[in-house]
Parts: sequence; structure tokens; C-alpha cells
Amino acid sequence: MRVIPISANASLTLVDESSACASENGEVPRLDLPLTRRSLLRGSGVMMGTLAAGSPVALLAPSTAWALELKSLSKSQGEVILKMGRALYPHKRLPDAVYALLVKDLDAKAAGDAATAKMLSEGVAALDQAAGGSFAKAPEKKRKELVKAMEGKEFFAAVRGQCITSLYDNDMAYKVFGYPGSAWEKGGYITRGFQDLKWLPAPPAKASPAPYLG
Repeated sequence: MRVIPISANASLTLVDESSACASENGEVPRLDLPLTRRSLLRGSGVMMGTLAAGSPVALLAPSTAWALELKSLSKSQGEVILKMGRALYPHKRLPDAVYALLVKDLDAKAAGDAATAKMLSEGVAALDQAAGGSFAKAPEKKRKELVKAMEGKEFFAAVRGQCITSLYDNDMAYKVFGYPGSAWEKGGYITRGFQDLKWLPAPPAKASPAPYLG
């Protein structure tokens, strides 16, 4: 079984960003990114999961299995942060592999800054305590209530702020939401997908006059 790495040395997504959206139609190519068992066991913790077969993200990947090597956080701490990300920005169509990018980015910050590591560790512990043992295993409704109760605290702000880039600025999220990626270097959107969104109604003809092309 091939496992897709989401490690400190890997790209932000399940694919190599140097090749992402390189084709004319904005499709991300499938790449083989194996993870050996030896490298899997190097970190302080390892989170693993699978992608739903046939899902938009699974179509990008060479395998339905993914793994995240942690440098500072433990596996249980990573799971709490992943579930907190889902409580803050719930998207049923986004797989855990996307929310694992949130854990990856916060873990990298914690590995490079003792104060951040302490703040994250204390925040996770507070959520577990409030949940009566395990925040990650608490019902979804309860997790939302516990996260809401932490609003205004440094830990809450750090996780919520990181969510904005970690969850949405990656090719997996682009694929799920139908965003074809940056277009300026390919000539813009006018002649390549300006109105190809399938989840919005088509505008009337008068609202979209023919573009001036010189």
C-alpha cells in the first residue's frame, strides 16, 4: 500500500506544488509519493487516515491512505486540533487529510517556538478537560460548544487564524470547491474557465458582455 506523506519536508498538499495546476485546464497531475516505514516512525507522533474512494481528493492521489509525521505535537494532541478545526470551519466534503494540514502547520510552529508549543499543549489539555477526558471523541455538538466557550483566548485565535490558510490555500480544497487555481500566469480567466462553475446559476447574457480582447 502506498501512503501519501504530509510531513515537514512535504508540500502543503498531497501533491508536489511545483507541478500543481500545471496543465492548461488547471487539473492537478497524479504523483507517486511513497512513505517508507522508517520515515513514518521518526516523528514524535504520526497521524494516519484514508480518503474516500472516488472522492475529488482521492482522484488526485496515488493512494487512499495518508500519514502526517509530527515533530512537536503528539498524535492525540494532533487529533484534538484536527477536530477543533472541523468545529471552527465545518465542511463535510473536506476529508480529514485537509484538516491534517492545519495540524501540520501548527506543529511546525510549535517545533520552532517553545512558547507556541506550550500554548498549544495547554489549549489542547483544556479542551480535553472540558470534554471530560477526550475532546476528539466527544459528540460533534459538544465539541462545537466547547470550542465556542474558548473564544477570545490565545489558543482559539491561533487555531482559527491558521485555519484560514491551511484549510483553503491548497490543491485538495481547490479540487473539492471547484477552484481551478491561479490563472494570471496562464493568461487570466477570460478565455479559460471564467464561467465554468457548476454550483452557481448561469448569469443572464446582458450581465456578461463579450470581453474586449484588443
